[in-house]
Amino acid sequence: MDLHSRQLTLGSGIIPSVGLGTYTFFEKHGSSDETEAAVGLAIDAGYRHFDCAWAYGTQAVVGRMLEKKINEGVIERKDVFITTKLWNTHHNPKLVMGELMESLKQLRTNYVDMFLMHCPTGEKDQGFSGEVLFSIDTKEFENYPLEDVWKEMERCHQLGLTKNIGLSNFTIDQTNRIFDCCTIQPSNIQIEVSPYFLNERLVKFCLGRGMTVTSFSPLGCPSHPVRLAGEKGPLEDPVLMEMAKGKEKSVAQIILRFLIQYGTVVIPKSVTPSRIKENINVFDFELSEEEMQRIKSLNKNKRVYKVIRLKHHPEYPFDAPL
Repeated sequence: MDLHSRQLTLGSGIIPSVGLGTYTFFEKHGSSDETEAAVGLAIDAGYRHFDCAWAYGTQAVVGRMLEKKINEGVIERKDVFITTKLWNTHHNPKLVMGELMESLKQLRTNYVDMFLMHCPTGEKDQGFSGEVLFSIDTKEFENYPLEDVWKEMERCHQLGLTKNIGLSNFTIDQTNRIFDCCTIQPSNIQIEVSPYFLNERLVKFCLGRGMTVTSFSPLGCPSHPVRLAGEKGPLEDPVLMEMAKGKEKSVAQIILRFLIQYGTVVIPKSVTPSRIKENINVFDFELSEEEMQRIKSLNKNKRVYKVIRLKHHPEYPFDAPL
C-alpha cells in the first residue's frame, strides 16, 4: 500500500481514502442546512467522497450542493464518489431497486458509485415516503434471505444504477454467505473501526477476500447519544495526545492517518469548517511501525454501535466474535 495514496482500487474504479460522513443523528448533531454547507466546504477543501444513506435523511441536501458545485464548474460528476445504502425497511426484494431509484432522485444523479446493504437486519416493509421506520416490537422484524436481497443489488449494478455494490455491519459468516451466492462480488464493507475498536478479525478477513474496508466512526464517535456521560474516547487518549503534540498534528489527524495505514478508508463526519479541512490534511506525514503498534495496543474491543433494539433479530450482527 502506498502510504501517501489518496485512493484505493475497487472492483469498478477507485475510492478516495478520506470521505465526508453525512449522518447527523437525525439533526441532533448537525441540521440539514449545516450538512449542506459542510458538503460545500468539503468540496472546496478537496473532498471527492461523500458517504450517504437512505436512513440519514440528508441525501436531498447533499445532492443539492453537489449539483450546485457541478453547475458552477468546480467539480464534475465523474470526479465525485457517492455512496448510499439500502435501509432495513426495504429488504423486500421488490423494494430494493425502488429505494435506489428514489435515492438517485434525491442525490440528483443517475448513478451512485457504491450501493451498500446498510445492515443485515431487515425490518417491517415501508414505502418511500421519506420517513424512516425503526422497529420497537420484534413482531415488526422481517427476515428476507440476505442472498435474495443481494441478487436485487446485483440487478441494480447490472442496470448501471451503481458502479459497485457492498455490505455494511455484516459478520464474517454473513459475508461468506454473500460470496457463496454472488455473481458480482461485494467491493466494500463499511464497519465500525477506531483505535479503541480495531475490529481486527473482520478487517483482515475482508481485506483477504479482496474487499476494501471503510471505517465508520473512526474517531470513536464522541457525539454518539449512547456514549456514557464522562466516558472518554480516543480523542482524549493521552498516548494519542502525546503523539499529536510531537508531530504538530491534531489527535483526529493521528487517528485518521493510523486507520489509512491500517488499510481502511475513513469517513469522519463533521459540520465544523476547521475540522472538515483538518480531517483531509493527513497525507503529508506518516506513522512509523512502532507508532502503529503503539496505537494498536490501545484497542479495547469497545464497540459504540450495538443497535440494541435489533438484539433479537435472527441476523443481529453485533455479537459476533472479535
